[in-house]
Amino acid sequence: MPPIEKDGTRRNRLQTGLLISGIILIALNLRPALASVGPLIAEIRESTGLSNSLLGLLTTLPLIAFGFVSMLTTLFTRRFGIEKTLFGALILLTIGILARLIQSPVALFGGTLMLGIAIALGNVLLPSLVKRDFPDKSGPLTSLYSSMMGIGASLAAGLSVPISKGMGLGWRYTLALWSLPAFIALLIWIPQLRYNTNSSRLSSFRKALKKMAGSATAWQVAVFMGLQSLAFYVILAWLPDILQSRGLSESYSGWMLSLSQGTGVLGTLLIPYFAGKKSNQQSIVWMLILMEGVCLAALMLTDTFGVAVWVSVLGFALGGSFGLALLFIVLRSHDTQEATELSGMAQSAGYILAAIGPILIGALYDLTGNWNVPLGFLLGVLVIKAGFGHFAGKPKKVEL
Repeated sequence: MPPIEKDGTRRNRLQTGLLISGIILIALNLRPALASVGPLIAEIRESTGLSNSLLGLLTTLPLIAFGFVSMLTTLFTRRFGIEKTLFGALILLTIGILARLIQSPVALFGGTLMLGIAIALGNVLLPSLVKRDFPDKSGPLTSLYSSMMGIGASLAAGLSVPISKGMGLGWRYTLALWSLPAFIALLIWIPQLRYNTNSSRLSSFRKALKKMAGSATAWQVAVFMGLQSLAFYVILAWLPDILQSRGLSESYSGWMLSLSQGTGVLGTLLIPYFAGKKSNQQSIVWMLILMEGVCLAALMLTDTFGVAVWVSVLGFALGGSFGLALLFIVLRSHDTQEATELSGMAQSAGYILAAIGPILIGALYDLTGNWNVPLGFLLGVLVIKAGFGHFAGKPKKVEL
């Protein structure tokens, strides 16, 4: 069913198609700027002389931005509207990616922070758009756009090394190339500006924060999302280095990261679709937890036999958990405004928690010289995630 416009009429098929296309393209651009860094870590380290801890900051900075900007998103939407806020985010994303072309650590980290702010806005507002415009199709639409995020990450992870070394562009121009699809998304989103809508409910920002902070359900969703994101971004940043330490080549390790992101697409496509058909998602939570635990334990082995299998299943579990966390935001909220508030609170608290991951893992490896210690840490995180996911999976709404 076509979504309802702000004047009460319905969009026609073409207008609905443009909206869905815009959502898809925005989603496609929410991961490449991050996923393209991991396979190039060794090259960036050699070129810049940065330590593993500082290189971890290239992944952690966007997560910090996610954490602080997410909870402020409702302020932007009340002032500018959802469509204009997303348009501004795409402009900032394009500039942030291009800034990393400048040969300066300040530009490298500054551009990374800028693109992190842009991605944070997109992360929060896509669930709100689905809740507002496609309330009866939340499962399929969440599957669609979250899988697009996985496809973007997979393409960036797999193509980074071939573009940088195979085509001889180097890591700076390889990272900068991802500004092109961001700019295309910006152009495709322009028609949506005519439908710009501000928040319909004028509850204060302080009241919204107080309500979400006092909700057990909101915290369950937030912590589940945060711990899922912690594991995802650790794997995104460090899987190639982990596999290279096992004796695998730089190129092959990059493709293994791409493989994990590719199977993650299947997870984000299938899990929300089937979970949206169930009133209770607890069984799906436990299935994903078991899959992730087995694969993390397998990666602790020095034998590289079957590594493609473990990487594939791990990617599916992490992708499925991410899609499920996004679906929780839609299912646990009463309306569009509350979905934005829950999305902002969950992603704010969640990503602040997740920001610990990449830099802590890099520091743990620097201290121990052994990747099994960081992987053991992820197994401990998984136990906590299982508990919060179990309660988040119960059929309920945010407490008013």
